[in-house]
Amino acid sequence: MGSLNNVAAGKEFARRNEKLKASTDLSISGTLDIIRSNLNVKDQRPTIPLGHGDPSPFACFRTTHVADDALNIAVKTAKFNSYAPVGGILPARRSVAEYLSRDLPYTLSADDVFLTSGCRQAIEVIISVLSYPGANILIPKPGYPHYDACAAANNLEIRHFDLLPEKAWEIDLEAVEALADENTIAIAVINPGNPCGNVYSYEHLKKVAETAKRLGIPVIADEVYGHLTFGSNPFVPMGVFGSIVPVFTLGSISKRWLVPGWRLGWIVITDPNGFLKEAEIPSSIKQYLNMSNNPASIIQAAVPHILENTKEDFFENTISLLREALDICADEIKEIPCISLLHKPQGSMFVMVKLNTLLLKDISDDLDFCNKLAKEESVIILPGIVLGVKNWLRITFSIDLPSLKDALSRIKSFCQRHAKPQNLKLDQRRTATGYLPGSNLQSLEFHEAVELESKSENI
Repeated sequence: MGSLNNVAAGKEFARRNEKLKASTDLSISGTLDIIRSNLNVKDQRPTIPLGHGDPSPFACFRTTHVADDALNIAVKTAKFNSYAPVGGILPARRSVAEYLSRDLPYTLSADDVFLTSGCRQAIEVIISVLSYPGANILIPKPGYPHYDACAAANNLEIRHFDLLPEKAWEIDLEAVEALADENTIAIAVINPGNPCGNVYSYEHLKKVAETAKRLGIPVIADEVYGHLTFGSNPFVPMGVFGSIVPVFTLGSISKRWLVPGWRLGWIVITDPNGFLKEAEIPSSIKQYLNMSNNPASIIQAAVPHILENTKEDFFENTISLLREALDICADEIKEIPCISLLHKPQGSMFVMVKLNTLLLKDISDDLDFCNKLAKEESVIILPGIVLGVKNWLRITFSIDLPSLKDALSRIKSFCQRHAKPQNLKLDQRRTATGYLPGSNLQSLEFHEAVELESKSENI
């Protein structure tokens, strides 16, 4: 009867947490759900997913038998059916420390490692631990939106710094210095880059570390795509610069071992000067994890065998597949006038391409492009708006090659069908300026000229 009286008085039984909706609106999975809702159920062709970061459904990207065997052994021993300790079991933490120490001038210990349920939980943990009222965090744009969602959930002010496409997506360090203040808790650096595929040089990362040191803030180094590189820049872990600035390295076995569903990640502290320990950050991480969930015990038990016994030929095969897929993707994009690949990726599994809506007659922006592409061609790609930049697209190339070629052919047909009639005129203007035929509208200079004339392009 009391409940009925409450209803009669206008009192609600419950009220939803609006922050959860805001977090979903910022998410990749939430956006892809919206795009998939536009699929035409009458289209008999297979839907091709180019918006994901999970190559594991495709047979060519099967994980190593070493990982399979390690998991089977862990299950059969029946020794890992119980709860795992907070932060992870000791052999797993020790193996992660040894694995990461291979690339560092320091030797990490198991005490520097905290195991998490994938890299997403690692992001949630470290942002939550560092947050306090009135604080802010520096996040890249374009970037991985889970950082924005976690920051918003912790009432952090989000301050975006730009990645510069004209400099192969390097960090705008001048902007970073201008954005930071005494309440800035950290700067997030994603390398190799999601969504841009950038792989930062040693020199650039050192400048990042020196900038963070001047600002008095630690670096959150998201290296979930660590070692997945196929360009001229080798992968350099941010922890190399731990003597300059404290570093939280976030990673997982998800991408390099092609097992994102196993949900095994980590937070690793590289801080030889002991600044974070003095601030009691490691104990705070443990306190947070004590309220959260641990990775499955059997996955933790498999980690030492996986990290120590995987052969290089498995990694080399993955890199070879990604490189071949990227080459196909880049070549096909050259034949699609309304999208441009300004810089060929050197790592991760994605290309970021610029969408020129001026060349399309009935496409308003990147989200509209993706929704209509799904409806008409059953191809799913991710709009840049969810990554912080309008009228860009993130295309995944980590799928089997026949499907990738089919998807790119469908995208080309879609763009031709929606092209404005004056495309030919624009192409003639481009040719008159000296650009080579066969790479229609691919130059940054030409796009900038069109944008200046129209005064309507919104990057």
